Amino acid sequence: MSTIDALLQQLEKPAADRCYLPGHERMHTLLRAVRLNRPALRIRIAGTNGKGSTAWFMASALQATGLQVGLFTSPHLQSFNERLRINLQPIQDQELRCVAGQLIERAMRIGASYFEMATAMALAWFSARKVDVEILEAGVGARLDATTAVPADMALITPIGLDHCDWLGDDLHQIAWEKAHVMKDCRIFLSINQDAGAARALRQYQPGLSFVNTEPWPDLICAGEHQWQNASLAWQALHVLAHKGIIPLRPDAWRSAMTSLNIPGRLQCHKLAECEIWLDAAHNLHAVESLLPWLKTRSWDAILVFTREDRNLDEAVPKLLPHCRRLIGPCKPWPTTAPNVQAALEQEFKRGTRHLLIMGSFTTVAKALDWLDRRQPG
Repeated sequence: MSTIDALLQQLEKPAADRCYLPGHERMHTLLRAVRLNRPALRIRIAGTNGKGSTAWFMASALQATGLQVGLFTSPHLQSFNERLRINLQPIQDQELRCVAGQLIERAMRIGASYFEMATAMALAWFSARKVDVEILEAGVGARLDATTAVPADMALITPIGLDHCDWLGDDLHQIAWEKAHVMKDCRIFLSINQDAGAARALRQYQPGLSFVNTEPWPDLICAGEHQWQNASLAWQALHVLAHKGIIPLRPDAWRSAMTSLNIPGRLQCHKLAECEIWLDAAHNLHAVESLLPWLKTRSWDAILVFTREDRNLDEAVPKLLPHCRRLIGPCKPWPTTAPNVQAALEQEFKRGTRHLLIMGSFTTVAKALDWLDRRQPG
């Protein structure tokens, strides 16, 4: 097996990007292996939840404006290629191998992390393809994240809650301060409205920060009112860019693209025989709470919650329990237990469950999708 093949095999492992390495020195060294053409517009997005959805809304609207848009998000569901997209289409294997080949030797020599390698690959590919816009979703925090190792023009901040506390701190103000660095050197910065503690930290870092109100978006295909926040932030960002003459003002095209957008792993619905299966990557209490208004609008036979072994969603039990007949997780205190999400799916499918929700992590959603792929006829 070649070095590049070994790297790409490693990149496919969903747990590989948990080895977070803070700092920009390795990124700067890694990027010296390629010549980067800075795009006309580079956008960074940070926050606790909603980063990926906001990035997708921005990418779809900017593409509808007539621009070529590079989109870097994480993690992936079923293929590493999903992380690197141009005009929402994932990178093809041949191009992925080419980009990896430019970086692999230096990456191994300096001990670059999984996420640093992925970020560098995205930047190199976008540069080679000369995209008009790059959208970079932060991995952890922002201050020492790989995505802030290159300059940007616009920073967007989605809702901030408690997550990655081992790396970012265990109080909201400290976490918000880490994420505020997404605005470093940017000339345009917007945030969705935040809790008071987070808002104070963001304003301390950048007094000129503008906060965006959430407006109703009832015509979104993306389910859940929590997506209204992400759409509202993207919508305001587009108008600011147009007002400054950076992009054309085409609100009809933006709205059409955003309202027709399906985002993988975000309340994604599948049908299997008579069973309606919804998948969501909600992986922390903040994300689970954002789903509750939508959960109340439906009747659930079962909710399956399986998160990574290094996470704990036990606090979600009392919040989810009133909304389903069976609440299933890996061990107590979950009222019903199963060893893994696939076993729980088999059990529910055999008993004729009609309405099912699965959440807990991107890995959980990926495993559910793999199970569905095997079950689909043909």
